[in-house]
Amino acid sequence: MDRLTLNTTLSFANLVQTDLLEVENILHSYIKADFPGLGTALDMIFSAGGKRIRPIMILLLGRMIASPRNKLIILATAIEMLHTATLVHDDLIDNSILRRGNPTLNTQWTSSATVLTGDLLFACSARLAADMENIEAIKLFSHTLIEIVNGELNQMFKGRCQVSREDYYQRIYAKTASMFQTGAKSTALITSPDPEKATALAKFGHDIGIAFQIIDDILDFTGEQATVGKPVASDLRQGLITLPAIIYIEEHPQEKEVQLLLQGKCLEGEKNINHLVESIRGSNAIKLSHQHARDYVASGIKALELFPPSPERLALEELACFIVNRDI
Repeated sequence: MDRLTLNTTLSFANLVQTDLLEVENILHSYIKADFPGLGTALDMIFSAGGKRIRPIMILLLGRMIASPRNKLIILATAIEMLHTATLVHDDLIDNSILRRGNPTLNTQWTSSATVLTGDLLFACSARLAADMENIEAIKLFSHTLIEIVNGELNQMFKGRCQVSREDYYQRIYAKTASMFQTGAKSTALITSPDPEKATALAKFGHDIGIAFQIIDDILDFTGEQATVGKPVASDLRQGLITLPAIIYIEEHPQEKEVQLLLQGKCLEGEKNINHLVESIRGSNAIKLSHQHARDYVASGIKALELFPPSPERLALEELACFIVNRDI
């Protein structure tokens, strides 16, 4: 029970406490550790699992539409394991030393061992998805895995120093919203062949997933290095232009650093980067980015109007609002 207490202190999770505990237990016991080091590493990864927003969303959606409980728990676990796999690889790629205040796996193990651990988590998430025994849901899960990996590759090779809202939203869909969307839509796929319900749930997942990543990108500018484990505005320093920077660039096209970025050139020199970071932090770009996230949440909540009022629907609305009001 101690593991779960850290993850379910949020009121909107109260309805799914028992199911979430089962998800947590599967996460910690599903992968057979063939040597002590792997077991320790996996326990460290899952124990630092944050608030379990994705499985809570899936469990609430499933209860709202009366999904089969056993398949719902498998789906929630598969999505959370997929999410965890992406974090392991992201921390290595970004050279992050902390994740939610805890040391990352790449600070404890070699790069090769970290990559293989992430691969193992990807494989186990796919195996869990297969256990749903629903072809459409499995196909959707597989497509999402491809979307995530292609998104990372595009970000690595094509997305540097590009000031484009279209590219930005494509990137955060692949990185974050696709997983929310897949989890939400799959609850409908494992429940009934109702295209209208599946579309509405996919819309909800997509929109709160986009909002979730926008807030992450805001926190990249407003958080502190000691908390997030990487420099403030880490994305910008790596040449990734997120929404706060895009808004600032659109409103200040004559600034020297902005003109370089508009030409597709990456900023060089700590002084130039720090000047732009502080300018963004002190501008209204943060506030405007937050409004974009709130607009997406409002759109996602509206998609739930297809379903009759229920405690689960209210909890989902609370979850959506939490996403845009959270901090690190």
